[in-house]
Amino acid sequence: MSPSPSYRDAVPADGPALAATGRRVFADTFGAAFDPADMALHLDRKFGPAGLPAELGDPAIRIRLAEAEGCILAYVKLAPMALPLEHPAGALEIKQFYVLAPWQGMGVAAELMHWVLATARTEGAPALFLSVWEHGARAIAFYRRHGFVTVGKAPFLLGTRTYSDPVMRLNLI
Repeated sequence: MSPSPSYRDAVPADGPALAATGRRVFADTFGAAFDPADMALHLDRKFGPAGLPAELGDPAIRIRLAEAEGCILAYVKLAPMALPLEHPAGALEIKQFYVLAPWQGMGVAAELMHWVLATARTEGAPALFLSVWEHGARAIAFYRRHGFVTVGKAPFLLGTRTYSDPVMRLNLI
């Protein structure tokens, strides 16, 4: 295992490496559960040049990453609420909370969640939302430990198919 990770905000130059990490985590986590053609289409949409790398130029989207020895091993994206659920003005959404498998359970996700909560509170967000894969028991348990509760479902497009993912909420005020 590499030395302890360091944490910082992502910058546009991180785009290719950040996308590679996202692509790897998504494929490793979900690849066996979905049609390979749909998976390939999703990976291209989300992590190709018009996906995650392009979002690094959007001031409304903040990405915090963890790295060790120059390699990105985890990241979380915080953005304005976009899920199609009723929500209070100023709510934020956690998106793409990804940690490479060797770093899961090592405190990296907890450190990134600490940043999310501190950032959201500093900005006065009344609530945080996220969608999660219904079969992602480990992720759901992590979010519950941080106070999130399931409040509904939202569509999730993966390739050519739309799924219905649970949505979780954490009230901050």
